[in-house]
Amino acid sequence: MDTLWNFVVSRRHQLLVDSYLHVSAVVQSLIIATVVAVLIGIVVYRSPLGSSAATAVASAVLTVPSFALLGLLIPLLGLGVGPTIVALVVYALLPILRNTIIGLASVDPAVTDAARGVGMNRLRVLAAVELPLAWPSILAGMRVSTQMIMGILALAAYAKGPGLGNLIFSGLSRLGSPNAVPQALTGTVLIIVLALALDGILLLVGRLTTSRGIRDRD
Repeated sequence: MDTLWNFVVSRRHQLLVDSYLHVSAVVQSLIIATVVAVLIGIVVYRSPLGSSAATAVASAVLTVPSFALLGLLIPLLGLGVGPTIVALVVYALLPILRNTIIGLASVDPAVTDAARGVGMNRLRVLAAVELPLAWPSILAGMRVSTQMIMGILALAAYAKGPGLGNLIFSGLSRLGSPNAVPQALTGTVLIIVLALALDGILLLVGRLTTSRGIRDRD
């Protein structure tokens, strides 16, 4: 424990930088994935065939090992942030897309009919009624994606990606040296802590952006 604590104290600045880069990459990827998944969900949720096709494609991507996907992206995008963000976005799509489709499809038709009855057009019904009602489901998908890509980002060190994965890889490559285990362990624990912190933030965002009526209904 003394060795671990000494390592954390001596490298605290670098740990803060790596933690910031890790969170930043995850948040950026999550925002992009959410926009893409919600747009696709809006397009396909009324079509059983379209919904099945979209989720099948997103599911198929998850069967590709992250190392393999990064390896395929490196010749196209080079090393560093580019392939890392693309890979994270691709892996984050499925939970958000699936929950968007489920959330929009579960909106009571009587509610949308009532909205049209008071003069709302299709776009206003979507923006003012359907998406707010589907938001808790979408947010649940975002939380799942966040936890998933927090871990996947650690593997992006293979492509010289940012974040705490570099710390873990460096420690594992130096097993046998005094700081190797503390280095790998510190990176792993920080990823877990940051994942829990982001999940808590998303939970708080959900409480602040979801009306009491919808929360009580759920």
